[in-house]
Amino acid sequence: MTEKRNLSFGQLFNLSFGFFGVQIAYALQSANISRIFATLGADPHQLSFFWVLPPLMGMIVQPLIGILSDKTWLGTFFGRRKFYLLIGALIAVAVMVLLPNAGNFTFEQRILLGLNSAMWFGLFSLMFLDTSINIAMQPFKMMVGDMVNEEQKGLAYSIQSFLCNAGSLAGYIFPILFTWLGIQNTAPEGVIPDSVKWSFYVGAGILLLCVLYTFLAVKEMNPQEYAEFHGLNKKKEETVEQGPSNTKHIVRTFVTVGLVQFFCWAAFLFMWAYSNGAIATLCFGWWKGNSTASLAYQNAGNWVGVCFAVQAVGSMLWALLIPVLERRFGNKWAYAISLLVGALGFISTIGFAWIPCDFIHDQYQYILLISYALIGAAWAAMLALPFTIITNAISGSKYMGTLLGLFNCTICLPQIVAALVGGLILDLWYGFQEGMLITAGILLILGAVSVIFIKEKK
Repeated sequence: MTEKRNLSFGQLFNLSFGFFGVQIAYALQSANISRIFATLGADPHQLSFFWVLPPLMGMIVQPLIGILSDKTWLGTFFGRRKFYLLIGALIAVAVMVLLPNAGNFTFEQRILLGLNSAMWFGLFSLMFLDTSINIAMQPFKMMVGDMVNEEQKGLAYSIQSFLCNAGSLAGYIFPILFTWLGIQNTAPEGVIPDSVKWSFYVGAGILLLCVLYTFLAVKEMNPQEYAEFHGLNKKKEETVEQGPSNTKHIVRTFVTVGLVQFFCWAAFLFMWAYSNGAIATLCFGWWKGNSTASLAYQNAGNWVGVCFAVQAVGSMLWALLIPVLERRFGNKWAYAISLLVGALGFISTIGFAWIPCDFIHDQYQYILLISYALIGAAWAAMLALPFTIITNAISGSKYMGTLLGLFNCTICLPQIVAALVGGLILDLWYGFQEGMLITAGILLILGAVSVIFIKEKK
């Protein structure tokens, strides 16, 4: 196996299909965590703090999964990466059943560090949910790096991006879909509505089925095949001669792509954390300080899912355009253009309100769909282009999983920083959560400018 063979479209699809189910779980978490904790009694200034745990766990778990799976070979059935994929999915399914019931369990009501017992239960459930999602998510990126040649990596990650956004679309619309089907969208104070609970239950079932499909459909390379495919059986002197130069390039690529990632992922954390409050204020007449158990806030929570779903559709469509932009302008400029379109989407969430038109103001919840469709362009690029650039830089390394796990820190660290400072930035906007979406747009512009520092491997 001296030639890096091409895979069929079906093989590339099978490699990433389970990502559809994993992303449903991630979408449900992203769209509903602020809604869940606000319903349990969290103050808006506390919301961003609940978003510290997910990226923190990712920063710990994904490098660990990379290191462990690099050293794992459990035969043709469990393989190298698939074992961790299955374990992560099983844990995620269990936690997805528990998390939305945080308000239903009978706790001795105590306040610790400003959080009641239900919020603490929800916080630990969120920690385990994100840990398991990270365990299940990382193997998909690693398997593309393991089994796909450089020529097809752009297509492989575009397929992964498409399935990711398709899964997001499903997860985002579940709450409003179940509400339309007659499931209750409100509940007593401190209790999560049934529409959200059933969204998590159904999402857990789909996650399990999709991961099982990829687990059974994909056969990973054995260690000998992997070594031949990546040229790891070359003479020692060739490896030593090329090593230092390649290491320098890998570090430079990590740092420069990581800078762009910092601005991008901080922006999206603010979107996930504050869209519910922003849309409730902009479209549903809710005001800061009003009850989060109110129909206005819970309806806004459903509409957040619709907006995020439209973002996923925009992302899927833009993912089809990215290969065209790559061929025409190269990876870097395709990346920068996508981020600028996303920045326009964030800024327009408030910008449309400045247009003196009664029709726009009366239909603002629908006008916002345009904004979130534009935001999808940035999301599509973030899911595909950084990994194309990075895996090309580290191609041939026997530590592919470890390096991709470490690269995940460029996704997690900015979210942690953004979560810690989110309340302070919200104060600068006088508590108006829609201001955080403007902040997200500014961050994406900074990310687009930072793309110029990336040095790609020729």
